[in-house]
Amino acid sequence: MNTPRPAVEPLLASLCGGTITSEDYVGYFMNEHAEELVFAQRRGEKTARLWHSDADWEMCRIDDHSIRLDGPLDGMITVADLIIDRTEATWLSSCLAASRPLRPQRK
Repeated sequence: MNTPRPAVEPLLASLCGGTITSEDYVGYFMNEHAEELVFAQRRGEKTARLWHSDADWEMCRIDDHSIRLDGPLDGMITVADLIIDRTEATWLSSCLAASRPLRPQRK
């Protein structure tokens, strides 16, 4: 029995309020505090989009160099203007690595 797989993109788009289509590489993560994160990378775009429920679903543009370990407190991990924990950073790093072929390569 071949039941069509439900499309996850419309569900994630309605969750975060962003524009996500079947043309995007998408990722979803829920942390231990039930905060949700949505990642989307469109083919040909230099940056990916990230939404975090704890940041009122404000979209952030990110790339391979966005995750930083130099926050105001020793060991703080940030991406854009968000403070994230190690598990979120690990998930986000995986999303960025998996979607890297979709971004134009720097010369």
